[in-house]
Amino acid sequence: EVQLVESGGGLVQPGGSLRLSCAASGFTFSNNWMYWVRQAPGRRLEWVSRINNGGDRTYYADSVKGRFTISRDNAKNMLYLQLNSLKTEDTAMYYCAKDAPDGPRGQGTQVTVSS
Repeated sequence: EVQLVESGGGLVQPGGSLRLSCAASGFTFSNNWMYWVRQAPGRRLEWVSRINNGGDRTYYADSVKGRFTISRDNAKNMLYLQLNSLKTEDTAMYYCAKDAPDGPRGQGTQVTVSS
Protein backbone atom coordinates (compact mmCIF):
# COMPACT_ATOMS: atom_id res chain seq x y z
CA GLU A 1 0.00 0.00 0.00
CA VAL A 2 1.34 3.39 -1.02
CA GLN A 3 1.85 5.70 1.94
CA LEU A 4 2.99 9.30 1.78
CA VAL A 5 3.33 11.37 4.92
CA GLU A 6 4.06 15.09 4.65
CA SER A 7 5.45 17.22 7.45
CA GLY A 8 7.22 20.50 8.08
CA GLY A 9 4.48 23.01 7.48
CA GLY A 10 3.68 25.87 9.78
CA LEU A 11 3.07 29.58 10.20
CA VAL A 12 5.76 31.83 8.81
CA GLN A 13 6.09 35.53 8.06
CA PRO A 14 6.45 36.79 4.50
CA GLY A 15 10.02 36.37 3.38
CA GLY A 16 10.54 33.41 5.66
CA SER A 17 11.49 29.83 4.90
CA LEU A 18 10.24 26.32 5.55
CA ARG A 19 11.39 22.86 4.61
CA LEU A 20 8.72 20.31 3.83
CA SER A 21 9.37 16.58 3.99
CA CYS A 22 7.52 13.60 2.58
CA ALA A 23 8.17 10.09 3.85
CA ALA A 24 7.29 7.44 1.28
CA SER A 25 6.62 3.75 1.76
CA GLY A 26 4.80 0.86 0.12
CA PHE A 27 6.48 1.19 -3.27
CA THR A 28 9.93 1.36 -4.82
CA PHE A 29 10.50 5.07 -4.31
CA SER A 30 13.56 5.28 -6.55
CA ASN A 31 11.50 4.16 -9.56
CA ASN A 32 9.04 7.03 -9.50
CA TRP A 33 8.78 10.65 -10.43
CA MET A 34 7.52 12.61 -7.47
CA TYR A 35 5.52 15.82 -7.25
CA TRP A 36 4.66 18.57 -4.85
CA VAL A 37 1.23 20.09 -5.31
CA ARG A 38 -0.75 22.57 -3.25
CA GLN A 39 -4.32 23.65 -2.74
CA ALA A 40 -5.51 26.88 -1.23
CA PRO A 41 -9.06 27.19 0.14
CA GLY A 42 -11.55 27.57 -2.69
CA ARG A 43 -8.92 27.05 -5.37
CA ARG A 44 -7.94 24.21 -7.66
CA LEU A 45 -5.07 21.86 -6.98
CA GLU A 46 -1.91 23.50 -8.29
CA TRP A 47 1.22 21.72 -9.44
CA VAL A 48 4.28 23.20 -7.73
CA SER A 49 7.28 21.06 -8.64
CA ARG A 50 8.39 17.66 -9.88
CA ILE A 51 11.56 15.62 -9.79
CA ASN A 52 12.64 12.60 -11.78
CA ASN A 53 13.39 9.28 -10.16
CA GLY A 54 17.14 9.89 -10.12
CA GLY A 55 16.81 13.37 -8.69
CA ASP A 56 18.82 15.11 -11.41
CA ARG A 57 15.93 16.71 -13.25
CA THR A 58 13.69 19.21 -11.53
CA TYR A 59 10.88 21.42 -12.76
CA TYR A 60 8.96 24.25 -11.17
CA ALA A 61 5.80 26.23 -11.68
CA ASP A 62 6.54 29.81 -12.70
CA SER A 63 4.95 31.03 -9.48
CA VAL A 64 7.65 29.37 -7.35
CA LYS A 65 10.66 29.25 -9.65
CA GLY A 66 13.76 30.65 -7.99
CA ARG A 67 12.21 30.42 -4.52
CA PHE A 68 11.44 26.73 -4.02
CA THR A 69 13.80 23.76 -4.38
CA ILE A 70 12.72 20.15 -4.70
CA SER A 71 15.05 17.30 -3.79
CA ARG A 72 14.95 13.66 -2.82
CA ASP A 73 16.97 11.07 -0.92
CA ASN A 74 16.29 7.69 -2.46
CA ALA A 75 18.28 5.88 0.22
CA LYS A 76 15.87 7.24 2.84
CA ASN A 77 12.70 7.21 0.70
CA MET A 78 12.30 10.92 1.35
CA LEU A 79 11.14 13.84 -0.76
CA TYR A 80 11.76 17.45 0.22
CA LEU A 81 10.67 20.93 -0.72
CA GLN A 82 12.65 23.93 0.46
CA LEU A 83 10.48 27.03 0.48
CA ASN A 84 12.30 30.37 0.58
CA SER A 85 11.15 33.97 0.21
CA LEU A 86 7.63 32.92 1.07
CA LYS A 87 4.72 35.10 0.02
CA THR A 88 1.19 35.29 1.38
CA GLU A 89 -0.05 33.71 -1.84
CA ASP A 90 1.96 30.58 -1.01
CA THR A 91 -0.49 29.83 1.78
CA ALA A 92 -2.00 26.42 1.05
CA MET A 93 -2.09 22.78 1.99
CA TYR A 94 0.95 21.12 0.44
CA TYR A 95 0.95 17.51 -0.69
CA CYS A 96 3.51 15.16 -2.15
CA ALA A 97 2.18 12.96 -4.94
CA LYS A 98 3.42 9.87 -6.70
CA ASP A 99 3.76 9.66 -10.49
CA ALA A 100 1.47 12.58 -11.38
CA PRO A 101 0.06 15.77 -9.84
CA ASP A 102 -3.22 13.96 -9.24
CA GLY A 103 -1.56 10.71 -8.21
CA PRO A 104 -1.69 9.15 -4.78
CA ARG A 105 -0.84 11.69 -2.11
CA GLY A 106 -0.70 12.04 1.61
CA GLN A 107 -2.78 14.01 4.08
CA GLY A 108 -0.86 17.20 3.45
CA THR A 109 0.93 19.76 5.57
CA GLN A 110 -0.41 23.29 6.00
CA VAL A 111 1.75 26.27 5.11
CA THR A 112 0.47 29.64 6.24
CA VAL A 113 2.33 32.80 5.31
CA SER A 114 1.13 35.77 7.28
CA SER A 115 2.45 38.73 9.20
